This record gives sequence, structure tokens and C-alpha cells, in this order.
Amino acid sequence: MKEQVSIRPATSADAEQIVEIYNHYVLNTTITFEEEPVDAPEMARRILDVRSIPLPWLIATSDSAVIGYAYASKWRARAAYKFSAEATVYLRAGQVHKGIGSELYRHLIAALQVAGVHAVIGGVALPNDASLRLHEKLGFEKVAHFREVGFKFGRWIDVTYWERILNP
Repeated sequence: MKEQVSIRPATSADAEQIVEIYNHYVLNTTITFEEEPVDAPEMARRILDVRSIPLPWLIATSDSAVIGYAYASKWRARAAYKFSAEATVYLRAGQVHKGIGSELYRHLIAALQVAGVHAVIGGVALPNDASLRLHEKLGFEKVAHFREVGFKFGRWIDVTYWERILNP
């Protein structure tokens, strides 16, 4: 039986469950370059900051548990970048390869189109085959490969950037 998943905008009340997801990646992977766990008040602030831009921050829930989230942030601060955004997707451990990341990303892209975003950019720390496949599946093109730009867990990490033009 397929799990029933709902997608909705995140609120600061979701911060506790979001940090449970995110801190797994902070402590155990090179997917994020953050090195210290984040607490719920800090995550609530981040959610409010993104939503105030305004850009979308979405969560996927199943049986009222947050099982994933996706959000967009400003690509760069300068005014001419105002139609570009960077997208991020995280899933709770054990929720990968179920289509939840794709569904979250599709909803995020749709919300970005409504918001008038022209270009969506996704950064992928390597290795991360699942994220590379996700970006390819959703029509992103690889536009950059930066070598050894991150250092975590005693090793250098490459990062690729992917772009999708939404409103050509």
C-alpha cells in the first residue's frame, strides 16, 4: 500500500521536525556543508526569512509527520539576480527512492513559476547520485562543476550546479 503524502507550506511550528531531518545530514553526510546541528528556533527563523522574501518553503507529511522539505532562497543578493532562486530538497532518512523528493521539487518549481522566478539553481555536493538523477529527471542541466570547494570530514568535496529555466 502506497504511503499517503501531503505537501503544504511550512510554518515555524514545523521547525522541530525539520531539524530532525536536517541534522541527520549535518552530522552524517557531506550533502550540506554545515558542520554543527541546528536547533528548532534557528530553523524557525530560517523558515520565516525564506517566506518573507517571499519564496516558498514546503513540507511533505505522512500521518502528520514531516518526511521531507523543499525550499528556495535568493541565488545572490544583487538586484539583477531577483528572478533567480536556489532550490533545496531534503528527505527524512528512510524516505528516499519513494518519489517524495520529486513530488516536493515539482511543487516547489510550480510555486516558483507563480512567483515569477525565471531560473532555478540546485547545488549538489558529490558524490550524490540520487540528487544528480533527481535534477536530470526534472529537466535541470549541469552548468558548473567546482572542484574541492568544500572540506568536511577530513576530505575535499566537489560541487556541481544545475539550472532550469522556468519561464523562457
